Amino acid sequence: MKLFTLNCHSWQEDNQLDKLALLAKKISNEEYDVIALQEVSQHKDSAFIYENVREDNYAFLLKKELERIGKKHYEFIWDLSHIGYSVFEEGVALLTRHPVKEWFSFFISKSEDQNFWKTRKVVGARISYNGENVAFYSCHLGWWDDEEEPFQSQVDTLLANVKREKVFYLMGDFNNDASIRGEGYDYLLSQELYDLYNQAEEKDHGITVEGKIDGWSQNTQNLRLDLILSNVSIQPRCSKTVFNGTEQPIVSDHFGVEVKM
Repeated sequence: MKLFTLNCHSWQEDNQLDKLALLAKKISNEEYDVIALQEVSQHKDSAFIYENVREDNYAFLLKKELERIGKKHYEFIWDLSHIGYSVFEEGVALLTRHPVKEWFSFFISKSEDQNFWKTRKVVGARISYNGENVAFYSCHLGWWDDEEEPFQSQVDTLLANVKREKVFYLMGDFNNDASIRGEGYDYLLSQELYDLYNQAEEKDHGITVEGKIDGWSQNTQNLRLDLILSNVSIQPRCSKTVFNGTEQPIVSDHFGVEVKM
């Protein structure tokens, strides 16, 4: 199994469509089983193509690009979390190349006002993998010390929604640096979750953010914000960052994370 997560910072990047094409090529080459994307946006005035998806939805365009290069078997779910930068409907997405038994979407924030930029949703899918039901969720959480939308509350709501699953994976931008003790990252691990980066036989530095980005405007450190977690203890073959400017060009203000098992 191959998993991949990326906060794609969509429509805030220079040369956005070129970067989207690079992402599609990587997905095509690796044949990731499940892909979690955050900050997946569409302009609020663009035309609808179906349900809540508009013609410039980043995940929809990624699927179209995958189809153009011959990968027609990826399906996706996207849902709106909140309005960002005044004009974008921002949400989270999950893509998979496996048949989906059920799609999920739910709020994890206290707020359900999509005009409030701290409102958060999670999307997910239950698939059959090697005869076993496995659930995957694309997550974009808030900050540990946020008084309006505390991280701990969002984690508790998230886990209350996924606890029915025998095996699940939480993938995404958790907005809490894994190097800081006694805050969000440690709270995640205290909930009987396993960080697949820690479990992996081979791994790199794990850093997914360097310097100042949106939401971390005062940051001067290298951060590991983007994680792939599971409720089962397994040992992946490897965990590494991609699109970090070394093996692949940078396509977002976050690096991606891939795990191979």
